[in-house]
Amino acid sequence: MLLPKKVKFRKWQTGRKNRKAISSDTRGTRLAFGSFGLKSETQARVKSTQIESARKVISRTLTKSGKYWVRIFPDRPYTAKAAEVGMGKGKGDPQGYCFDVLPGRIIFEVDGVEDKVAKEALRKAGSKLPVKAKIISRAYAE
Repeated sequence: MLLPKKVKFRKWQTGRKNRKAISSDTRGTRLAFGSFGLKSETQARVKSTQIESARKVISRTLTKSGKYWVRIFPDRPYTAKAAEVGMGKGKGDPQGYCFDVLPGRIIFEVDGVEDKVAKEALRKAGSKLPVKAKIISRAYAE
């Protein structure tokens, strides 16, 4: 699982969910390494466990011939209180790390395999993530 070695603050503030103001990402929106990529179309917080399960699927599908890149890193801590604990008494303990994915962000990139294999790997990986995603290629990159 991915997690930072050291963090400046153990707990972050939650941030606000403003559905109307979710703008597309400005960084990491173009293919940089591979021929095919998985591009998010919606916003979500992707946990490190979800990134890892998608990475495993890609790794298994590509076998030894292909290469893949994970373009996001979970550095945002998320907290949770234990089950059946009342309100108040402070914020919960850190449970893990996540990454805030905005629309337009490239999440994974793949190269070194046939188009059919690459698209199948990214399709399987996309089903493991809480975002709607589309597969893009270098030929049709936006």
